[in-house]
Amino acid sequence: MGEMKLGAIEARFADMIWQNEPVTSSQLVKLAQNELTWKKSTTYTVLKRLCDRGIFQNQKGTVTSLISKEAFYAAQSEKFVDDTFGGSLPAFVAAFSSRKKLSEREIDELQQLIEKMRG
Repeated sequence: MGEMKLGAIEARFADMIWQNEPVTSSQLVKLAQNELTWKKSTTYTVLKRLCDRGIFQNQKGTVTSLISKEAFYAAQSEKFVDDTFGGSLPAFVAAFSSRKKLSEREIDELQQLIEKMRG
């Protein structure tokens, strides 16, 4: 499996696939042309790159994901916390909330999540 990260344009392209899958490669070319103004060759180049990374597959002209959007971004979040905060979620939340005050609703949601994990 290749590198599991996406640049900004790759993320937009990946979102197109996740929103439309299963999608034929010809439909994907049209979507990328309309939304990203890409040529066919660009679409196939980026698609191959994302397939090589193990995010998508193109079998017999049909493109599907090998990992869901939610699972992909969850893995990215875990990697960020690991790399930046030594894997400490409390350190991440402390850093995040030092610049952005959490709303009462957000605090309640976090508390519910903690209680759910304990229960």
